[in-house]
Amino acid sequence: MVGLQPSITLTAATAITPGTNVVVTVAGPTTMIQVGDVYVIDITREGWWYIPSNGQHQPVNKADFTIQEAGTTIHFDAVLFCIHGTPGEDGKMQGYFDILNIPYTSCDAATSAITFNKRYTVAVAAFSGIAVAKSMHLFHHTPVNAAEILQNLQLPVFIKPNNGGSSIGMSKVNDATELMPAIEKAFKEDNQVLVEEYIAGREFTIGVFKAEGNIIVLPITEVITEKDFFDFEAKYQGKSKEITPAQIPAEWQNKLTAAAQKVYEVLNCRGIVRMDFIWNEGAQTPCLLEINTVPGQSEASIVPQQVKAMGWSLQEFYTRVIEAAFNK
Repeated sequence: MVGLQPSITLTAATAITPGTNVVVTVAGPTTMIQVGDVYVIDITREGWWYIPSNGQHQPVNKADFTIQEAGTTIHFDAVLFCIHGTPGEDGKMQGYFDILNIPYTSCDAATSAITFNKRYTVAVAAFSGIAVAKSMHLFHHTPVNAAEILQNLQLPVFIKPNNGGSSIGMSKVNDATELMPAIEKAFKEDNQVLVEEYIAGREFTIGVFKAEGNIIVLPITEVITEKDFFDFEAKYQGKSKEITPAQIPAEWQNKLTAAAQKVYEVLNCRGIVRMDFIWNEGAQTPCLLEINTVPGQSEASIVPQQVKAMGWSLQEFYTRVIEAAFNK
């Protein structure tokens, strides 16, 4: 059995100079980083707001992404991404910051758009030799009946919104009569749906980031759920256990680590990325499920747990991540 991965030592990177202004988008780890001056920006459908210490929201100037602080215009030097879903995880905000030439701690616009689409993610990964589950990509404007699906895929299958998160709208289907109701449920969340063959095996989630040109794989977490699969309740309502580091054979760890590094490289990832894998015990290989390019950042989230298991402080970790944004 393998426990903690060997600790990773990095040489001193280019220090973030005093006075550097870092913006944290939405409720990010403001207490976990010490990199100059940190500002929190809340981006909602109603508007983009700077949240100063007094709690009174102030509008952000979208023309150049500046704010006013005590009569002074603040220009940001870097952005720490903490926005799940759109527009922070699907490439929209990344394209905006590219236009403004502001560095950010996330995948670029193209990679973010691809990885936000579960089907496109596994298609690119499979083209590069990464094992994935057999699947079908459904569109709301092109109806497909149950018979067509069952001609291509074997039950049981997972049905999920193609661009959604947090397992909302997701179902596991064991019987053909459940197929179309589950597809209708998923279509309520998205106009694209992924139908994916079930793979029996243990589930692992792996944080990966890049610092000083090195792709670093954090200690692996095994996810064990009381539910039939890792759904919303399992993720957020205490129906699962997360074991970090995972207690797995050395062969499994080596293959999972190599697969995570390859996926990160093939999809041209940047910043903090979390990948979900199923270990296919029959084939003795890891199968990629999906990629989360803006994983949870609270201290209880999986990536911070993995950082601590590696022996780093969260301040050191986020400082490295922000430093890397200047050297993309």
